[in-house]
Amino acid sequence: MNKIASYFNFNELQTSMRTEVLAGLTTFVSMAYILFVNPTVLGASGMDKGAVFTATALASALGCLLMGLLAKYPIAIAPGLGVNAFFTYSVVIGMGVKWQTALAGVFVAGVIFMLITIFKLREMIIDAIPRDMKLAISAGIGFFIAFIGLHGGGLIVANKSTVVGLGSLTVGTTWLTIFGLIVTLVLMSRKVPGGIFIGMVLTSILGLATGLIKMPATIVSAAPSLKPTFGVALFHLSDINSLQLIIVVLTFLLVTFFDTAGTLVGLAEQAGFMKNNRMPRVGQALMADSTSMLVGSVLGTSPTSAYVESSAGIAVGGRSGMSAVVTGILFLLGLFFSPLLNVVTSQVTAPALIIVGVLMAESLKQINWERFEIAVPAFLTVIGMPLTYSISDGIALGFIAYVITMVSTKHAKEVHPLMYVLFFIFLIYLWILNV
Repeated sequence: MNKIASYFNFNELQTSMRTEVLAGLTTFVSMAYILFVNPTVLGASGMDKGAVFTATALASALGCLLMGLLAKYPIAIAPGLGVNAFFTYSVVIGMGVKWQTALAGVFVAGVIFMLITIFKLREMIIDAIPRDMKLAISAGIGFFIAFIGLHGGGLIVANKSTVVGLGSLTVGTTWLTIFGLIVTLVLMSRKVPGGIFIGMVLTSILGLATGLIKMPATIVSAAPSLKPTFGVALFHLSDINSLQLIIVVLTFLLVTFFDTAGTLVGLAEQAGFMKNNRMPRVGQALMADSTSMLVGSVLGTSPTSAYVESSAGIAVGGRSGMSAVVTGILFLLGLFFSPLLNVVTSQVTAPALIIVGVLMAESLKQINWERFEIAVPAFLTVIGMPLTYSISDGIALGFIAYVITMVSTKHAKEVHPLMYVLFFIFLIYLWILNV
């Protein structure tokens, strides 16, 4: 025990094993929903839900353990909400790309992520894309996720007259979504740890009690086989042979990179780790994430990223990597509860998607809306994602508009050369996509 305390610097950080275990448990409960939401989202692409469940648990466990043992931060890692939606709804369904090829794209993005971490190129990439556009991307993904949740839960449906409209309130499963949303809103408003997860549990119980959800034959079982997805990414690397798929890879990379970097900095600020506006051991933290992303693609899941829900564990006192290690161990234990996948329907996960969308929309307040040349591309990025049902299309619209508005207002020198390159790439991308 003393060796563990010494390794994680318990005395220096003024923490204890009891506090770290409690923090790790709190973080896990706050983000355990991803075990069931990720298979639902990726399952819509044609992937085997059982295999995705196992891949999600293993990739999350690996990411958390690496973050805890190498970077020594109380920050958990798991497949990110938003980028998994991009994987399914934009790449596979929207572009017609096979899920096997999309996984290969995640693998390539993971390799690039690891290389830019090793060679410390992250600063150059972060500087290339303006902060306002990074914030817009985050908020836009939040809107997109919320839209998916509203549609999956039956609250928003297709309408020939108005494109979309309010769903029927005579459908029982829609009321299941409404119940879950109300419960989750109350729990989150009262800052109850694990509010999203508790909301899903209560919604599932109501669904089982009313017969809207079929009772599972068992609760505990062996982990589902990884065979349907394991290693598939490696056998489809040769599929990455077009501009469209190169842009897919870049989008995987950019979304994951900025999401992780932003979350890491925000959590480091909360925990008091920042020193002279810099985050110590950020290289190890990014390496933990890129490694889990790479391994996760081989196992069969979308890109991983640092989870903002780690703030719940930090709030109860988590300050060392031990809490991330505890979270990782709990993800491994979660492997044996796969039968609950059939209980966690789209109506159960819908409130979680909507709430996460709300949380991601917070970045809107930091965008410089007073500058028209910034407001236009930011707005097009945010609104473009849900309206085109594509994260990459939203980014393309925003980046193209950014270069146009900045040059038009004689601020061309403020635009990084890489943004001009992306301007032409996205123009070609939109042309190819629509001819």
